[in-house]
Amino acid sequence: MVTTLLDARRYPARQLAALYCERWEVESVFTEIKTHQRGARVVLSSKTPDGIRQQIWAHLLVHHALRELMLRTAATRGLDPDRVSFTETLRSARRSVTVTPGSFSP
Repeated sequence: MVTTLLDARRYPARQLAALYCERWEVESVFTEIKTHQRGARVVLSSKTPDGIRQQIWAHLLVHHALRELMLRTAATRGLDPDRVSFTETLRSARRSVTVTPGSFSP
């Protein structure tokens, strides 16, 4: 890892390495929302700032609901939540909404 944080007492290497791993978890969330949930080439369609805010909040709420579903699924199966696939959960939720409307509630 390359960094400009050179004071080893203030920024221990182990701590920086752990934070770097956390950074990638955040990047994974961005990818889940932007690429999988919203769609790779889909842009926000609202024409007003309030409409854009509403769309962003909607995407965040859907992502939260999917993550909650993943957490509950993992708990019932005795799994680490990181072992449950976001894309499979998204596909399953989409199927349940289109095949049996009303069965998936965020």
